[in-house]
Amino acid sequence: MKLKRFGAPVVLAVVATIALSSCAANEDAAPAASETTSSLTGTLNAAGASSQQAAQEAWVAGFQTANPDVTVNYDPSGSGAGREAFISGGVDFAGSDSALNDEEIAGTFAACAPDTKAVDLPVYISPIAVVFNVEGVDELSLDAATIAHIFKGDITKWNDPAIAALNDGVTLPDANITAVHRSDDSGTTKNFADYLNQVAPDVWDQKPADPFPYQTGEGAQGTSGVIDAVTNGTNTIGYADASRAGDLGVVKIKVGDEFVAPSAEGAAAVVDDSPAVEGREANDLAVKLERTTTDPSHYPLVLVSYAIVCPEYADAAQAELVKAYVGYIASADGQTVAADAAGSSPLSTELQGKVADVVASIK
Repeated sequence: MKLKRFGAPVVLAVVATIALSSCAANEDAAPAASETTSSLTGTLNAAGASSQQAAQEAWVAGFQTANPDVTVNYDPSGSGAGREAFISGGVDFAGSDSALNDEEIAGTFAACAPDTKAVDLPVYISPIAVVFNVEGVDELSLDAATIAHIFKGDITKWNDPAIAALNDGVTLPDANITAVHRSDDSGTTKNFADYLNQVAPDVWDQKPADPFPYQTGEGAQGTSGVIDAVTNGTNTIGYADASRAGDLGVVKIKVGDEFVAPSAEGAAAVVDDSPAVEGREANDLAVKLERTTTDPSHYPLVLVSYAIVCPEYADAAQAELVKAYVGYIASADGQTVAADAAGSSPLSTELQGKVADVVASIK
């Protein structure tokens, strides 16, 4: 991998709505974070990326089994909501499919010690699936430009010549397309938009951001909302973390001269070939994804989801809980748990080591 850097009113709403309780987590069987007796105690609150939900459920179950006096709560409220809650001090760390932006970094972080800036630590790598529910269609292949035209509202019929040209032999219905996007601020949206902007910039002409940029299609709240809308609608298409695709059809996207299905291996290959975001502190491990590959062993519609943490916390007790939990989820054992639960791609050994170095320095 090319990532080189390493080194040492909303608050109450988020805390009140945290959905993942220790009781629920412990009902699910999952490998324990450790077999040793733990002296940790307290409550750790986090919120953010709904893409991480399946992984977080498994991580919480494993961690709480090994640390029975710790309660971990994770609210999959979306990346934007998670970052907002963390910045305001409503949670101890955020899960986010978007790294902190320059404006956020320039601000203050209520949970952190004075004059301390939060950092982005990769903990979850997953392909984004373009999912569909189209009458009579089991397989669908699309290139980036066609996907962009569909979600912009330029292509409105399933039997449009541009779709038909990519799907020889597939009977496409003369039916209206319902394109479902995230209605909330979403890191999944930003990654989806970044892929389209990099690969089909003449069509997707808006700068990638957490809000969906066009006044088209149908909006739905969170990953679950998108999946529900595509599943329960007619002739629908949407995008979501691949772990949530379920029984929906999944588009093969064009990479080079081939059409490629989402895979953990293809997602990992893109991350390994991508550089670090420039201009960040040495302990910030944000990745600038390079999506223009033509290598069909790669799947460029991928997200890297982060744990956003303080290098130094205002509350030393919370620092110890964050250090233990984030250290676990980014470890080889934690990454295996996520892969089993969510089909994600484990961090490379190199990246695991860099995250571990930063986690070890949390105080």
